[in-house]
Amino acid sequence: MHHINKLLSVVAIFLVLLSSSVMAEEGVDPWQNWNRKVYSFNEGLDDYVARPVAKVYKAVLPKIVRRGVGNFFSNLGEVPTAINDLLQAKPGPAFQSASRFVVNSTVGLWGLIDIASMVGIEEHSEDFGQTLAVWGVESGPYVVLPILGPSNLRDAFSLYPDNRLDPMSYLPLSDPEYYGLTVLKYTHIRHKLLNSESIVQGDKYTFIRDAYLQNRIYEINDGQIEDSFDDDFDDLDLDEDY
Repeated sequence: MHHINKLLSVVAIFLVLLSSSVMAEEGVDPWQNWNRKVYSFNEGLDDYVARPVAKVYKAVLPKIVRRGVGNFFSNLGEVPTAINDLLQAKPGPAFQSASRFVVNSTVGLWGLIDIASMVGIEEHSEDFGQTLAVWGVESGPYVVLPILGPSNLRDAFSLYPDNRLDPMSYLPLSDPEYYGLTVLKYTHIRHKLLNSESIVQGDKYTFIRDAYLQNRIYEINDGQIEDSFDDDFDDLDLDEDY
């Protein structure tokens, strides 16, 4: 209950901040000079750390193991998804995510096997940034965060609530398992993007920015809009190297 009260307090602060004049329309990327500097910094880290580690991860671990890793972290994601569904007044999807978590955490061996999908309980994802959007909070300017990458002001302010809703955040910071799981999680995410590098066209910064912004609109509307990037992604099979 203490964590819920703390989260609601944070929500109230965020709503005040995000409804202020800083949310006025100034163009989608008014901080582009700064964003490009941060983007270059992130690209350096990716070139020398994240991408090489992801390639080794992909080369060393067989596909079935990588699939189990992905299923495990996706299962943990059902918890914040269910809570955000409730915050968005969507009890049906919330029950669906909660059901997936129960089924996969038990029959699916702590989420390593996606039994829920096998029996027709489909997966979806919600985060606190999407919840704020449903509540009417504008996205604000595009911003590139150090290490974390593309975002917008609303989603950046949502990082703390998202973190508190993540079951992994309740592991003690002194616990080596916390850091091991965090590295494994983001290495897995990065390796899934290896195939997508070939679809980037023109200025990579602009491409990633536009893809991120369109994808967020798509997610907020629960997939009920057309995405001009569809043709590019139709030929991309991310599941092939899960």
